[in-house]
This record gives sequence, C-alpha cells and structure tokens, in this order.
Amino acid sequence: MVLRLRRFSTSIFAIIVCVSLVVTGSILVKAQTMQRDRGGYPLLCDCEQCNRKQDQLVSTSAFPDEFKDIDIMVTYSHPSGDVRVGSVRARDLSASWVWQTPTSQLDDHTKSSPKLEDLLEPIPRQEDSTEHNIKANITGESAYISPDFSSSDPIKHQRQILRRRRRELRAAELMKEDKEMDAQMEKAAIERAEEMDTTYMGKYSIWRRDYENPNSDSTLKLMRDQIIMAKAYATIAKAKNESILYESLMKSTKDSTRVIGEANSDADLQPSVLDQAMTMGEMLSLAKEKLHDCLVLARKLRAMVQITEDNVNALKKQSAFLIQLAAKTIPQPLHCFSQLLTANYFLPGRAKEGIFTKDKLEDSSLYHYAIFSDNVLATTVVVNSTIVHANEPEKHVFHIVTDKLNVAAMKMWFFDNPPDNATVEVLNIDDFKWLNSSYCPVLRQLESSRMKEFYFKVNSNPATLSTGSDQLKYRNPKYLSMLNHLRFYLPEVYPKLDKILFLDDDIVVQKDLTPLWSTDMKGMVNGAVETCKESFHRFDKYLNFSNPLISQNFDPNACGWAYGMNMFDLKEWKKQNITGIYHHWQELNEDRALWKLGTLPPGLITFYNLTYPLDRSWHVLGLGYDPALNQTAIENAAVVHYNGNYKPWLDLAIAKYKSYWSRYVMFHSPYLQLCNVAE
Repeated sequence: MVLRLRRFSTSIFAIIVCVSLVVTGSILVKAQTMQRDRGGYPLLCDCEQCNRKQDQLVSTSAFPDEFKDIDIMVTYSHPSGDVRVGSVRARDLSASWVWQTPTSQLDDHTKSSPKLEDLLEPIPRQEDSTEHNIKANITGESAYISPDFSSSDPIKHQRQILRRRRRELRAAELMKEDKEMDAQMEKAAIERAEEMDTTYMGKYSIWRRDYENPNSDSTLKLMRDQIIMAKAYATIAKAKNESILYESLMKSTKDSTRVIGEANSDADLQPSVLDQAMTMGEMLSLAKEKLHDCLVLARKLRAMVQITEDNVNALKKQSAFLIQLAAKTIPQPLHCFSQLLTANYFLPGRAKEGIFTKDKLEDSSLYHYAIFSDNVLATTVVVNSTIVHANEPEKHVFHIVTDKLNVAAMKMWFFDNPPDNATVEVLNIDDFKWLNSSYCPVLRQLESSRMKEFYFKVNSNPATLSTGSDQLKYRNPKYLSMLNHLRFYLPEVYPKLDKILFLDDDIVVQKDLTPLWSTDMKGMVNGAVETCKESFHRFDKYLNFSNPLISQNFDPNACGWAYGMNMFDLKEWKKQNITGIYHHWQELNEDRALWKLGTLPPGLITFYNLTYPLDRSWHVLGLGYDPALNQTAIENAAVVHYNGNYKPWLDLAIAKYKSYWSRYVMFHSPYLQLCNVAE
C-alpha cells in the first residue's frame, strides 16, 4: 500500500513538473513574440496610467474568479511513450491561458459569420501579413476589432489603433503641406503677374499682335469692323422690311467710309473719327436689339466672306493680266525716243555720216558680243555698261540684231553716240534670207492656224482670259518674234567666229567680262550660271515629264541654267550639230506637248549635258521680280539681270534696283530730253 502511494505521489509530482515546464515555455514564447512584435515600433504604453490599464486588461482577460478552483484534466505523453492523465488547478495556470466556455464559442461563431455588406466591401491593402484578418473602423477614441483578431492580444489591438491614428495624422500633415505649397505658388504667380510688362511680353504672342505697335491702327480696325457689321445688319433689315433702320445703317456706313478715307493707321485719321465711331456703335446697338439672330447673322457673314473671296480671285486674274500688259507694252517715252531717232536717220545726208569698221567684225582674236533686241534704250545701256568696265574697249565688238521697225533708230543712236573705240554692228533680221519657214521649224509653227488662234483668239474679259498668270506669260508677243529664237542660229549668223558672248537686253554689266573668253569649258558648248537651288529651277519645272519622250531622255532633277549671259563655243557648236538638235525637238513639240512656248525649255534640251557651269558671281538674276535679293551679291556680280516683269525702264521697276541700270543711261541726250525720259 505504501508502495502504491509512493508511486502515485511520484506521478503527481511528475505531472506538476511537466505542466510547470509547459506553462513556463508558453510564457517565454509569448514574451519573445511580444518583444518581436514591438521591435522597430515605439513603446505603446509608456506612461504609468497606460501600464496600469494594460495590466488590468491582461488580468481581466485571463480567468474569472469562480473558475480559479476548478481542477483541469491534463493529458500528456510520458517519456516512456505511455499516454497518461493528470489534473491541475486553474489558479496555478499563468495569465496567458484563456478560459473559453461553449457559450463563448457560440458567440464567437455568431460574430465571425460574414454579413452581405462585409462581403461586398473591398479588401483593404495591409502592410504586414499578420494583419490581413484585421478590419478596423476607428471613430474618435472607440474602435471595433473584427472577430478574426484574438481578444487575448490587447497590445496588438492598441498598436493597430495607434498605427491608424498615425496614418491619419500623417495624411493630414501632408495635405496641410500641399495646401501651404499651393498657396505659396499662387502668391508667387500673382506677384510675377503684377510685375510683368504685358505690353512688352505681348510681342512674343501670335495672338496679341496689337502690342507690336500699341497705337498703330486699333481705332482704324474698330471702324472697319463696324462697317462690316453695319452692312450685315443692313442686309437683314432690308429683308425684314425695316426700311428706316436700313437707311440709317447705310448712311452710317457711308459716313464711316468717308471719314476713314485712304488712312492706313490711326495717325492718318481725322479728329472727328471718334465721334463717328461712337455714332456707329449706337446704330449697331439698336440694330442688335431689333435684328440680332446668331444663325441669320452667321449665315450672312459667311455669304459676305464668300463674295469677298470671289472678288479677290477675279481681281487677282485681272491684276495678272494688267501686269503682263504693262510689262510688255512699250511706254510712250520709249516709243517717242525710237520714232525721233528713226525720223532723224532718214533726214537728207544723215544716213551717210556713220560708217562701221568692218575689218573687226570677223576677227576671232577680239571679244565679240551678240545682242538681239528691239529696245533701243535697253541696248544702249548694255553697250555702255560693258564699255565702261572693259580694260581694252578697242578690242570689243558688239553685234546687234533688231527688226526692221527699229533698225534705223538703232543705227542712228550709235551714229550720234559711238562707244569709245569699240565697234558696233547693227543688222536687220529680215535681211537673213536663209531664216525662213522651210528651214526653221518655229517659223513654220508660228504660221499655223492653231498658233494664231492661241495668240489672237482671246476673250474680251481679262478675268476669264486664263486660269492663271502662267498662261498669260506664254501669250507674250516676244514669243512671236524670231529675235527670241535667233540665239539657236549663232553659227549661221556669225560663221567666221570661234566664240561669242550672248547678252540679253535687260542686263547691266558691272565688271570686265574678258576673262570669260579664256575660260576652259572642258569641251562644252554653252557656259552659263546654274539657277537650281534645292528643288527649284530644275528640269521638271520646265518640261513635261509625263510625256515619255521627255521622261526617257532627261533627268527631272537636272539643274537648270539661265539665259542672259552665255558664252558659246561656236566650234564645238558645229561639231555637236546643236542647231540640228534644236530643230529635232522643236518639230516634236509642234502641239506644245513637251513644253510651253519660250526659248529656255528648248535651250535646256538642246544643251543637255553640254553646258559648263560658271561661277554664280558672273551672273545674278532676279532683279526684275525679287525685292529680297542679297545686296552684297548684287554689288559683287559681274552681270545683273532684270529678268521678270519689273524691267528697269518701266514704272513697275523695283525702286532699289533701278539705280544699277539708270546710271548708264545718257539722260543728257537731246533725244531723251525731248521725249521726257527721266530718271
């Protein structure tokens, strides 16, 4: 019996020891877990009151007083492998043990059952994997912890509450900082705006062009806008039988137009213009009250814009026609000049006074020039400017060919005003008997009925004459003159010469041209300055490359060149049969399918791969159409060319270029003075 009691007491002692070890281990693990959870975080309970409250929470969360004397049955495994049963008092357990009854389990189960609203709520993003089952809704000092979080860990509970508060405080601080920063930026922007000179800065805005010159024409623009609106309202008033308002608007429109007159800026306006603007403003206000309808007004303004565009297009066509007419019509002073010279030439005894030096005309060692023109005054400028800059004037020979209407005037001028020691020959193109339609294709084409219809059957209305100025250009009378095509027959005209420099009558020479005769042209026939820049003035601009005859034989990107100053090697011309090439292509272009009329397109074809490019400083073009040429290039050029409609002897001439030409006109001549030819 004693042995049994000893064994039983030993077993009880072993059970107590095991339970104590288990409880101690649990307490240590719990302490380590709490220490780990607190790592990296500030102490949550760092005051005496908080510590006391924490102890109360821990003590009250363990066992109620009525359960402390209950014996707890413990099942454990003995080291020998046997399963044994023992008991322990509840009071002996540590505070980490949780007492749980069946009723509390049922309540927990009820609380943990999800509601429909909870299922529909989005799952919030958490920072730690241990917090995925925590759901807090904090309002003020109260908090609700979801049943998934055990109530046995108040430290984590409190930490979650404080963490949420810290987040809210941090968010509030950031929002406050953002608002302060926005306020500072707004204040700085207001200060910069107040300091900014808007009148000066407005120059850099494409929408505020009025500030380019604040007082230029603001009033003028206002009054013109008033006139437009008055016309629109007047039309609407007339359609609605508002006759009194219609008459008032039309009267105000006429008064405003009269006050504006020819003004181009506010400085040109009369002092009474502001009163008229105010009167017009009152009329427009009255019209707006009675007639304003956005749709009707917009429709009327749109119709006015369309009518204005049609008028502008018609005026453009008429302007193109008139410019061509003015450019190709001989001014009255020049006509008088030619007629006066012709009359003096046929006076008794005058024709025998001038005798040309014929021994120099065929001397190949001299410098020969070819000028084909019916403009006497322009020809004299070419000869005078060349002689002025020539180093040896006595070695220069000018071969001038004109028509029978001007040959007497041309001869008479050089009889009375012979150039210094230079030789001048004047010929009549009608004396070239070999130049006839049987030999020259262009003459044969000019005599055809289709060509005559093209030139002479013209609508009487200039606005409907053509769809563009290009067609008007090709109706130029110069294309009917063989003087323009004689350049393709130089070896026939001057059979004994080796080289000759061809000059147009609208050029001015500014340097000695004799170095051109010593230029090695590498076996080429034509020496000319190229005019292509990037994609401009290439072959595709002049020739019809949709025609296979052109596209199969020429490069559309080949560089074009200019007539006006061209050095021709007549020996190579004869070897290459240049005139025959010209005849061949001219016959193929009888219906003008390869190129339009003119001499440059057939020249590009005839001298294709046979043109030597001269330096650009030899020949500067564009003085007859381009007012924006480089002034330095003009000053340094050997020859300047007034190609275009604005010839220097016309009133259309560009003013800043006219002096280069007029300085070589002999205004002291009695012929020019009698015909009122002045600078």
